[in-house]
This record gives sequence, structure tokens and C-alpha cells, in this order.
Amino acid sequence: MGREKTLLKNTLIITIGKVCTQLITFFLLPLYTGILSTEEYGTVDLLNTLVSLLVPLITLQIEQGIYRELIEVRNDDEKKKIVISSGFFTIVIQCIMYLIFFLIISPLVNNNYKLFLATNVITFIFSSVFLQMSRGLGDNKKYTIGSFISAVFTIVFNVVFLVCIKLGARGMLLGTMLGQICCATYLFVFLKLYGYISIKKYKKDILIKLFKYSIPLIPNAISWWVFNASDRVIVSAFLGVSDNGILAAALKFSTVYITLYNIFNISWTESVALHIKDDDIEEYFNSMFNIVLKIFIAMAVGLITCMPFIYPIMINEKFSFGYNLVPILIISSLFNVVVGLVSVIYVANRNTKAIANTSVVSAICNIITHLCLIKYIGLYAAAMSTLISFLIMSIYRTSDISKKYIKIKLDKKMLIKTTAVVITILISYYVNVLYLNILSILLAILFAFDINRDSIGILIDFAKNKLLKIKR
Repeated sequence: MGREKTLLKNTLIITIGKVCTQLITFFLLPLYTGILSTEEYGTVDLLNTLVSLLVPLITLQIEQGIYRELIEVRNDDEKKKIVISSGFFTIVIQCIMYLIFFLIISPLVNNNYKLFLATNVITFIFSSVFLQMSRGLGDNKKYTIGSFISAVFTIVFNVVFLVCIKLGARGMLLGTMLGQICCATYLFVFLKLYGYISIKKYKKDILIKLFKYSIPLIPNAISWWVFNASDRVIVSAFLGVSDNGILAAALKFSTVYITLYNIFNISWTESVALHIKDDDIEEYFNSMFNIVLKIFIAMAVGLITCMPFIYPIMINEKFSFGYNLVPILIISSLFNVVVGLVSVIYVANRNTKAIANTSVVSAICNIITHLCLIKYIGLYAAAMSTLISFLIMSIYRTSDISKKYIKIKLDKKMLIKTTAVVITILISYYVNVLYLNILSILLAILFAFDINRDSIGILIDFAKNKLLKIKR
């Protein structure tokens, strides 16, 4: 039970900070969509999309190599200094090279927001690197606080710049940049990273080791950008920035959902990496895999059934078409959860090439599907291409890992129940009649209790034991 308790503890620590900030961001959607036009909102989203593409290309994903290597040397202060110093100075050099390149091409780019593309990329790089260092050092509390600071300060600055100073899209971009600076500063000071950084500790052999792990992840990062962002670029090019704003608003709900999984995935990746050589790893993996999958299936079903009531409240009427896209995007994110749950086996075995190969194929599938469908079904093409791609990736990775590493055992009865319930709630969702929507919520609640009865029983027993200890 030691592994499970550690996994639960780490997940709870990270969840506290992440969930709070996500909820704040979520409840500010009426503010953002009310103040900004669909075009402005689409512009902000598009620029953030480009930032998310440039960051892994500039860093060569070295932050992932730093994280993975630090897990192995947590008990050796000297080796930690070597890993952090080698990674840090490499990042500084990469940022300088990026800024030089940006200054060269900047006169050729006619865009009012191009300065934010330079500054936001740099701030995102340092906050991302320091967050991964925190994870690698095993300090999940500071990782959580850093993430919390990033989100809260971004939100505070956004409100000030949008409501008080009325800077529009520039205000949101500036607020995002300042939020990342606050996060990076906190982590640098409170992790005492300055104590680990020394030019004398810069080692070429360690740097080669970091890049050997991280460089194969670049195609994977680009592929994930394709999944999460290329849809916005294609929509902006074919349908316009205004339609991209509608898509961005619709994506907020599936983003909240997948963020909840990503919180768990932080602890899940570390747990599997630390215990991959245990004799009972297959039993442990399958037990946790099925428990977590059932929880996120129930969450996806519940979220879809609540949308007829939540979407009109949270999103301004000018973004109303996005309502039709939300269920497809949430189901896509459910397949993304499956991908994440199984992919930790690749990470634990340092098989980053397999991650890259499968991601690239699915990303290509995403682009081709989107381009083929967008002229016929408009914005639906973005949602459908994402759904198809994640479905293909989840099936392939589950099959590949079952053959090479661990036999993954799915609960087939649960999958049949899930299919039937999802079809039922989707019919109700698009018919959109009040009494059917209420019945769908009741069905989702019953379904959640049914497939998670074992987990609920474990939690009840755990709570009882804790109460007995407190009384004693």
C-alpha cells in the first residue's frame, strides 16, 4: 500500500493548487468572453498557441530530460548540482539564440502582437524548466505553489488590464507574461536553485545524456501541439479568427477536464518510473489504470450532462455555437486520458522514441482529417479530427505496450455500459429538452456510482480508519 499512499498524497498536494486555479479561471470565462470580441479572444488564443509550439522547439525538451534525470539522483547533492547547472546554462544559451533570431526576422513580420511572441516564449521557458526541476527534486508542494502563483497572478493581472485599464487582447497577453515571471521567480528563490547552479558544474557528458532522452520527445511535443493547437491555426486560416474564438471558448470545458487528469499524471508518472522494476508492477499498474479510468469516464459523462445548464451561464451568447462542439471535445479528452495512463510505461522505460513515433502518426491523421472535413462541416471538423486522432493513438499505444511491456487488462463489461450510457446522453444533449437533460444528469450519477462502487468502498473504509485513529 506504500506506493498507493504516496501516489494519493502527491496527487492531493498537486490537486489543491491546480484545481483552485482552474476553478478561478473557469469562473472568469463570462468576464473574458463578455469583454473581448470573438476576434480578440481568438487572437489571444492563437498567439498562446504559437508560444506552445515554440517553447519545446527552442528548449529541445531538455526540461523533460532534467526532470527524468533528477528522479535518479535525488539523494546525491553533487549530481543534482551537475544536472541542474548543465540544464540551466543550456537553456540560457538557447534563449539567447532565440532572441537573436527573433530580432533578425522581426522587421519582416507585420503584426501588432509580435513583441509578446518574444517575451512570452522566454518567460514560459523558464517557468516550465523550474517547474520540472521542482518535480525532479521531489518537491511537489513547491511545484503546486509555483503553478498556483502562475495562474493566480495571471488572472489578477488579466482582470486589472481588462477591466480597469481596458487594454483588451494586449492586456491578457501581458498578464500571462507577468504570471509566468512570478512563477519562475518564486521557484528560483524558494527551491534555492541558485545554490545548485555553478558554471563549474556544467558537464558535457550529462548534457548529452539529457538530450539523448529529450530530443526524441520533440516530435511528440510537436504532435501534441498539433492535437491541441493546430486546429486553431487551421480554423483561423479557413474560417477566420472569429470562429477560432468560438472554438477556444468551447475548448475551455475539455481543458478543465484534461487538466484534472494532468494533475494526477504528474504523480502517476513519478510513481511508475520509481517502481517499474518491482516484481508486481503489472498488477499494480492494471489496478490503478482501471480505477482511474473509471473515475474519469464518470467525470466525462457527468460533465457532458451538465453542459446544457452550465454553457449558457458561463459563455456569452456570441460564442453559443461552441455548445455543439463540447461533447465531442470531452470524449476526445477521455481518449487522451487513456493515452496518458498507458504512456507512463514508455517514460518509465526511457522509450521516448516510441512516444514520438505514435504521436507523429496520430498528429498527421489529425491534420489530414481536419483539412478534408473543414470545407464540409466547418468547426465540427476541428472536434472530429481530434476525436479520431486520440482514439487511434489510445488503441495503438495500449496494444503496443501490452505486447512489449505490460499486459493491459480492460474491464470489458464497464466499456459496454459506458458505450450505452454515452450514446443515450448524447441523444439527450443534442435534442436539448429540459426534462431529458435532468434525466441525463440522474443517469450520469447512477452510472458513476455503479462503475466506481469498489473505489467508493475503499475510500469509505479509508475514511473510517482515519476517524478511528483520530478518536483514539
